[in-house]
Amino acid sequence: MDEPVCTTRQGDVRGEAGPGGSAIFRGIPYAAPPFGALRFMAPQPPARWDGMREATAFGATAPKGPYAPPFDVLLPDPDIAGEDCLNLNVWTPDTSGAAPVMVWLHGGAFMNGSGSLPLYDGAAFARDGVVCVTANYRLGADGYLTLPGAPDNRGVLDQIAALEWVRDNIAAFGGDPARVTVFGESAGAMSIGVLLTAPGARGLFHRAILQSGAAHHSIAPRTARMVAARFAANLGVEPTMAGIGSVPFDRLLPAQTALRAQVTADPDPRIWGEAALNAMPFEPVAGTASTAAVGATMPGADCGVQLLIGTTTEEYRLFTVPSGVIDFIDDARLRAGAARYGLDPATALPVYAAARPGATPGDLYSAVLTDWFFRIPAIRLAEAVPGSHLYEFGRRSTAYEGRLGACHASEIAFAFDNLAAPGESGLLGAAPPQPLADAMHAAWVAFATTGDPGWPAYDTADRTTMVFGTADEPVRVGPVRDPRAEERALWDGVR
Repeated sequence: MDEPVCTTRQGDVRGEAGPGGSAIFRGIPYAAPPFGALRFMAPQPPARWDGMREATAFGATAPKGPYAPPFDVLLPDPDIAGEDCLNLNVWTPDTSGAAPVMVWLHGGAFMNGSGSLPLYDGAAFARDGVVCVTANYRLGADGYLTLPGAPDNRGVLDQIAALEWVRDNIAAFGGDPARVTVFGESAGAMSIGVLLTAPGARGLFHRAILQSGAAHHSIAPRTARMVAARFAANLGVEPTMAGIGSVPFDRLLPAQTALRAQVTADPDPRIWGEAALNAMPFEPVAGTASTAAVGATMPGADCGVQLLIGTTTEEYRLFTVPSGVIDFIDDARLRAGAARYGLDPATALPVYAAARPGATPGDLYSAVLTDWFFRIPAIRLAEAVPGSHLYEFGRRSTAYEGRLGACHASEIAFAFDNLAAPGESGLLGAAPPQPLADAMHAAWVAFATTGDPGWPAYDTADRTTMVFGTADEPVRVGPVRDPRAEERALWDGVR
């Protein structure tokens, strides 16, 4: 295919040919640049253009600061200058087809990330008959800070606008707008947990894959106001659109990073509300009047979306091993941490220790936080939406002398079948097994195509969970009944 051309509602775009007759389009605007009079506002339609728009280079990324060390090395995060940052990218097997569509929402704690990471290259999905779309959305204060007169959850509104663009335009790229799967990891998956209860998102997607994030990650309006007040005070301005808008980005973005460090250093709920528990000051706000309002209850069967939900086995080790924190957690800190997250240390910690002979307090702390932050929310969502499928990614990275384990974000390259993506070796370690990527990627494609990833749905009788790799058998794939049941039961009535 030479210089593929597609027609959107705004005008014609010219991409580039990919392998096997596929085509790639980059940097297509789905909304107007959110600056000037449109800053802190809901996304507006992009302007039409005359002639041919070149779509061969990634567009601008949303304003964001760098990750703090050591995550700036482990998690590559391209920064592309420009105001036209609400853009998306499309990989399609055939512009004249009607293939299932997968729309990726990136992670990054609602402060980092973009759709242009090499890790998110959608070529393998196009190779396997799926149209893959990756999108940017507003981050940090611009996307999530509560401000009087501005709609809350602007980053979520951006995601809805991207899904509306898909509904209106993807047929021109060879995609079927009636078969849209939205998938995401970490903050991207947490965003999907929001979209499941967002009235404005109803009907825009039909299936969803939530990787390491579910429907427990939003903050109350009161907490949102507390965060906004503290952030504005740090900057020496009022917590208003005019106040925050007066701060240049070279001051604003470092202040966002510093705010998260403040929460981590002093996680006092009297200051940060529920954000004190997960150290994410920029999160979707629950129960607002926004068209992206988050429901106060868990989505149920009536959400009308088929779900594939899962986590990695050792999520939280990403946050304790590279930083060295894992070696500074003693028994007293472990017991205090377990109590802070709602467990009785005397009852719960022996259960975690029994399954991990020789574990240090830091190992057990990481296991408890993995469950509170990621695994239990995934299970609760699967319990709430009958017919959901649950998975766990257990292949342990060889990085950090094997201590990093099956940590947060280590499954993404396998789901995308993109193990050789630049910058990923620090997270994946040596020789990540291609057969495991083959199996996981195939399950994602099958789910997007048919709604069946290849194993039984989750229910409270069997609690079937598909496991992709284990510490001892990194390529083994198979269903397991109720893994770590005793640890799961500790959280009943707690999380």
